[in-house]
Amino acid sequence: MRSRYLRLRYHVNERQMNMAKQTYDNDSISSLKGADRVRKRPAVIFGSDGIDGCQHSVFEILSNSIDEAREGYGNEITVTKFLDGSIEVLDHGRGMPMDYNEKEGRYNWELLFCEMYAGSKYNTNNGGTYEYSLGLNGLGLCATQYASEYMEAEIHKNGFCYKMNFEHGEPVGELQKEPYSKRDTGTRIRWKPDLQVFTDIDIPLEYYQETIKRQSVVNEGVKFILREQVGTNSFEKYEYSYEHGITDYVKEIVGDKAFSSVQFWQTERKGKDRADMPEYKVKMNIALCFSNKVQLKEYYHNSSFLEHGGAPEKAVKSAFVSQIDSYLKANSRYLKTDSKITFQDVDDCLVLVISSFSTQTSYENQTKKAITNKFIQEAMTEFLKHSLEVYFIENKIEADKIAEQVLINMRSRIKAESTRLNIKKTLQSSNSMTDRIEKFVDCRSKDVNEREIFIVEGDSALGACKQARDSAFQAIMPVRGKILNCLKAEYPKIFKSEIITDLIKVLGCGVEVSSKANKNLSLFNMDNLRWSKVIICTDADVDGFQIRTLILTMIYRLMPTLIKEGKVFIAESPLYEINCKDDTYFCYTEKEKAQVLEEIGDKKYTVQRSKGLGENEPEMMWLTTMNPKTRRLIKVEPDYSPEAVADKFDLLLGDNLQGRKDYIAENGYQYIDLTDLS
Repeated sequence: MRSRYLRLRYHVNERQMNMAKQTYDNDSISSLKGADRVRKRPAVIFGSDGIDGCQHSVFEILSNSIDEAREGYGNEITVTKFLDGSIEVLDHGRGMPMDYNEKEGRYNWELLFCEMYAGSKYNTNNGGTYEYSLGLNGLGLCATQYASEYMEAEIHKNGFCYKMNFEHGEPVGELQKEPYSKRDTGTRIRWKPDLQVFTDIDIPLEYYQETIKRQSVVNEGVKFILREQVGTNSFEKYEYSYEHGITDYVKEIVGDKAFSSVQFWQTERKGKDRADMPEYKVKMNIALCFSNKVQLKEYYHNSSFLEHGGAPEKAVKSAFVSQIDSYLKANSRYLKTDSKITFQDVDDCLVLVISSFSTQTSYENQTKKAITNKFIQEAMTEFLKHSLEVYFIENKIEADKIAEQVLINMRSRIKAESTRLNIKKTLQSSNSMTDRIEKFVDCRSKDVNEREIFIVEGDSALGACKQARDSAFQAIMPVRGKILNCLKAEYPKIFKSEIITDLIKVLGCGVEVSSKANKNLSLFNMDNLRWSKVIICTDADVDGFQIRTLILTMIYRLMPTLIKEGKVFIAESPLYEINCKDDTYFCYTEKEKAQVLEEIGDKKYTVQRSKGLGENEPEMMWLTTMNPKTRRLIKVEPDYSPEAVADKFDLLLGDNLQGRKDYIAENGYQYIDLTDLS
């Protein structure tokens, strides 16, 4: 009884404590103050508390120097990445004001480094210090300072050198002000992001390279220097500068692969987002050309890269489709069977960079990855339509080339979509997998996590594997005849192959058809894969290697995600069986054979060369190839870049004939023992 009482009292007290915790009264309300406004909620300001947020904090400091350079103060900015994780940004602008501010009744260093929403960029639309500014909200410098383990500032201005230090968002010591005899001006900020604020501060070099290059593109004439510390006193140096900005950048991207000349269009407009809102100014710089080999669209606003586009992207889609469609209609280029073009058809041959500026900007959020200004969208749409119309009139030959390429893209898209629908019909033509696939041998288990499918070479291998397998979880699919080279064949031909469509049906996950119509409409669904392992099992000879490669090529072309997700394996078959008294050894390589023979020494032995899976005894097949505890499986993994994988497939089965000849000449000797020369 006493024990029950104690338990009851405990539960009552626990309930009382929980009720106390849930109390919501006047004292429950609190506010974050000072540095805690950023340190405890960095994602609110920087978009994330991870590496993305940390990277954005760097850009906030860099953007201040860029704003100075764009106003004509200093044409060189240096960014240094130190080994200890700290960063330094040095410019040659006017230098930040640090002295006492009579109007605000505080020192400017306090306002700039320790006060949210303080700065000189609020009057860009009314003749303020900056006409076009990256930083608008007065958050960047202060927020980055708050989020830093430490920050050091050195400013040269008005014949003085100012120095100030901060740690964990708080000032350390007083402002140091000394006479400075040199004539240079500018700002140097060095800081280290705080691991107490961000979960990751190890910003890769690639971020700096990409970001700084983008800024050099849209800030023509400004020289950017990136320094990476690689030793105690040694630095790797990278320089970025585009004399003619986005025009030079487009020329660099397209090289000699354009079929039209590079165009540069520029204008300024004034307008309002709403009738009752103030008027503001927008400046547009547009560089473009057309290519059937290179595609690119990049949008920038006030130097900020608009990863998610927003207003400029909407303007481009509307203007280009409208104007090119009008040209096609006016010149009777549409066939009766043609569909109207979409932006996808234009996008497939368009190289375009837009750098716009405005005195008033509505960003989607503080990370500045999209803008939402209604007037900018409308003004840009109208300007693009007009510019395209004039361009087509003045350059009839180029206009015809563009029109023809867009029509080709449209017809290819329609054909691809038709192919996709036919594939879907082919793959869904029957309800029973076992009824529609000849000689497929299923397993009993319905648990996808344990089911395995062996893709084997011919009927003889089917018989041997069928007898050796564990029918509970191992299925067999024989490849009948010569499989098609899917790397070179077009989709219609591929899906007319019964061998290939049967393999696709057995796997169950569908195909990732590269359709220009819409990649999201592909039939592939990883959740529909019926197997935990897809195992390619062929003879250890030249013919077996070729069949293995053709099957891999089919998977690479039609369902590459299976390889990416580690679902594809190759079953190693032994080359030799060595018998010595009561011992039997299976050797998969020449090296293993030599090691076994050395181990046997002077004892009598026999060596039998494997002649193929179909001639193996079931016990041997189970032991060497199918038993999960004793078999050898090689996981097919793309352990290098997609480009390298594509090059390797092209070398083996593509159009790179000379490369294939060279490869055989250099490496053919390794396979001479596998060749039947009788």
